[in-house]
Amino acid sequence: MTINVLNPFRFSRLGAFVAAAGLGVATLAVPHAAEAAAPAGCAALQTKYPQLKGKTLVNAVNPHTPGYESLDPKDPSKYIGFDIDLGEAIGECLGFKLTYKPVTFAALLTTLSSGQADIVISDIYATEERAKAADFITYSKVFDGVLVAKGNPKKITGINTSMCGAIAAENTGFVEVPLVQNLGPLCKAESKPEPGLQLYDNNANCIQAVLAGRADTYVNDVNTVDQAVKANPDKLEKAIAVTLPYSVGIAVPKDKPEFRDAVMAALIEIQKAGMETELLKKWELDAGSLEAPRLVMVK
Repeated sequence: MTINVLNPFRFSRLGAFVAAAGLGVATLAVPHAAEAAAPAGCAALQTKYPQLKGKTLVNAVNPHTPGYESLDPKDPSKYIGFDIDLGEAIGECLGFKLTYKPVTFAALLTTLSSGQADIVISDIYATEERAKAADFITYSKVFDGVLVAKGNPKKITGINTSMCGAIAAENTGFVEVPLVQNLGPLCKAESKPEPGLQLYDNNANCIQAVLAGRADTYVNDVNTVDQAVKANPDKLEKAIAVTLPYSVGIAVPKDKPEFRDAVMAALIEIQKAGMETELLKKWELDAGSLEAPRLVMVK
């Protein structure tokens, strides 16, 4: 297995901004206004959890996933996307406001555990390994897409031995990294070269690697892949969609169970009111990915 850790800031105009954020010196304090009134059940939750009302909390995000969280192209002082709107709706339900701390994906949970952020709503998969660092409340099923160059010249058909000899661009810390690495022995058994792996710090740079021909494929959330194909229909395509045994979750500190319970209760009210489904439609995401909230925790 060949792993190249590339400097992501060579390929992103936002590099300096994100780099500073990763060091904890930049927080975007302009919240994105919630668009809908809170569900009726939220009044009771504000009574049950009065300590949250009027607070301003920090959401750590990796703002390079269009449709989920990204800088507003019309106003770079704001973030937009499904996760941003969902977080604002939860805050509206419980009576708190959110500001945002942009960091690399790999730094999301360390930023939370260090106390620099209060919550993470940033398209992060709730795995048991990650649950060692934070408690998760799930809200979406996981379907991955396999992004390739137009015409799929390497004939990649999934996370399987069709990737032997190909180069995959992946985000540092993503669950797809070990899935690609695990193909090594299978490729050797078929007398094929192992897949190569290039690691980047955000989705945008992974997609750019495929566009530039530095990588042959990129595997990530199917909606992210679909957005990339939509933006580059003449250069990219989705080879296939695959199901992964994970859910997308909201991460909260392990030592704040009452806050975890409040967020889960608010999410339940938001789903009951149909707000999450409407947000999925608004951001052109698969409404079938909605999942009833459940906890993913490791004690």
